[in-house]
This record gives sequence, C-alpha cells and structure tokens, in this order.
Amino acid sequence: MEKKWIYVGLTSFFELVWIYGFNVASSWWHWIFIVIFIIIDFHYLTKACEALPTGTVYAIFAGIGTVGTALMDVFLFGGSLGVGKVIFIIVLVVGVIGLNLADKIEEEKKGFVQ
Repeated sequence: MEKKWIYVGLTSFFELVWIYGFNVASSWWHWIFIVIFIIIDFHYLTKACEALPTGTVYAIFAGIGTVGTALMDVFLFGGSLGVGKVIFIIVLVVGVIGLNLADKIEEEKKGFVQ
C-alpha cells in the first residue's frame, strides 16, 4: 500500500478516536488527550493532502468520519440503526468511491498517473 493512502487511513482513524473522546470525556485532563489526537489527526490530513487531490482526501476523511460516527453511536452509545440511516450510509460510501474514481480518470486524462 502506498504511503499516501496510509496517511488517509491514519487521519480517518484519529478522527474517530477524538470523536469517541468527545463522548466519553468526563474530566478536564481527558481533553488534553483529545486535543493531542486532533493535532495528530490534522497532521496526517495535511500529509495526505500533499500527496493526493484534496477533494478526494476530504471526501474519504468525511465519509469515514460520518459512517464511523454513525456506527459508533449505534454500537457503543445505544443509538438506533434504521433503514433510512443504512440507505444514506450506503449512498455516502458510493459517493466517496465515485469521487475517487472520477479523480483517477481526471489524472489519467492529464497524464498524472503514478
């Protein structure tokens, strides 16, 4: 796997970690860790944007964050998962995949494929 995609994975992972922290923080010192995870998250987001189209990175970052947060809410915090939520999660994932494919086509047309 290429390093640039590892950066996308790491920024998406750390986003979910600090979002989880928002839900479980109960003391002032928990927020120190949350801020550290936010800083790490944005470091990897920046590294990913240096190597890939920003629109693709942000779509994946936001998509994983949205889907991950919705699933975290259901499985960790007792939220509900209805048909509507599942349909829109699927639409979101299809949109992220479509944007990534569209960016690859644009890069191929311009001759930027690595």
